[in-house]
Amino acid sequence: MNILRKSIYLPLIFRQSTRCMCYKTVKRPDFSDKPRERKIQPNKVDEKPFSLSDHIKARIKFGGPITLAEYMKEVLVNPNNGYYMNRDVFGHQGDFITSPEIGQIFGEMVAIWCLTEYQKLGSPSPLQIVELGPGRGTLMQDILRVMSKFELIKEFSIELVEISPFLSKAQALMLCVSSKEVSGEKHYREGKTGSGVNVRWYRSYDDIPDGFTILLAHEFFDALPINKLLRDGDKWREMLIDIDPDNEKQFRYIQSREETPVSKLFKQLCHKDESRDVVELCLEADRILRNVAKKFEENGGFGLIMDYGHWGEKGDTFRAFKNHKLHDPLVDPGNADLTADVDFRQMQQSCTAEDRLITFGPVEQGTFLQRMGANVRLENLLKNAQNEEQKSALKSGYEILTSEKQMGKRFKFFSMFPAVTKDHLQKFPVSGFS
Repeated sequence: MNILRKSIYLPLIFRQSTRCMCYKTVKRPDFSDKPRERKIQPNKVDEKPFSLSDHIKARIKFGGPITLAEYMKEVLVNPNNGYYMNRDVFGHQGDFITSPEIGQIFGEMVAIWCLTEYQKLGSPSPLQIVELGPGRGTLMQDILRVMSKFELIKEFSIELVEISPFLSKAQALMLCVSSKEVSGEKHYREGKTGSGVNVRWYRSYDDIPDGFTILLAHEFFDALPINKLLRDGDKWREMLIDIDPDNEKQFRYIQSREETPVSKLFKQLCHKDESRDVVELCLEADRILRNVAKKFEENGGFGLIMDYGHWGEKGDTFRAFKNHKLHDPLVDPGNADLTADVDFRQMQQSCTAEDRLITFGPVEQGTFLQRMGANVRLENLLKNAQNEEQKSALKSGYEILTSEKQMGKRFKFFSMFPAVTKDHLQKFPVSGFS
């Protein structure tokens, strides 16, 4: 790391006055069936709908059983009928609801965290805020609102990694006053916010331009494809997806007869004290995080990952959700969300490979939000609430976000910084993590 690169990490003590937030309560989107202005419509489909199930069966008949990772990729992001590609899956009318949709406090605390750590590192400019899988764009909308109030960042852009054409349109309506599709560039859509901030959409993190970056990922890594490995003595077999020979309309799980390339790779990488008989390995997460580490080392930046997960103690967490209830992952592919808990221990290994990054956490969501002052923010919002209905919504939303019985314990926060900042962060500990 040369002297110029190190200079972007000069300490700047964060001004505590920014914690005193006084802007008003934000009304969350109406998830009812009532028509709304600028509502994005589902993508049109042919009169004879494409059968994702038949497509997967054709793949299996042609090439044999497929890995769970291949199955998840087809189900979630198949261009024709993948789960995320052509519809709004969030909210009460969808299959699940995320923390930013529940209440504005979540996004506001994340924004304050970003501002705090950014100023500690010397407020380098220009800055790009990158979000992986922005959902509806609610989290980024809250972050933009907080930043516009404090006006602590002079020049920044928003770079969004979104593979779904449908969701990118929904995000554009949420964040921009105008946007358009573009060709011949690494990004496929661009727009501007009401305050003139440039917003661009990419299909891959690999296409994000170089520059000092604040990276955010909320419920992104849990949706990445995983390979499931099963212990067989001193070997590891891989779980595969096949057509049920007793009923060709259904799929079934089978175990590979021999070790696969992925199981052989895991055998080389796994902990010597690995005691689990079932392990879920996310190679795509490893690839992305190693790329993040390289970019952070070369250009500067830091990241915050928010997801549900564990520290290497869980094995079988693969499941599906439909209409907010558990659903059989092998039934009606493409019409239910597939997910698996994030293995934060694996994530830390990817981040710290080659000593490029240092990591903090994971810490529980409730703990993080309270350390960032969420309880104080709630009190301020309650004082300014216009009626009892609004107060009740604020309290219930806060309870869902922070309670150990709900999202507060299950969801975790995990942060990463370039290794060159280690001594600095020992003097100025990372907010929310200590």
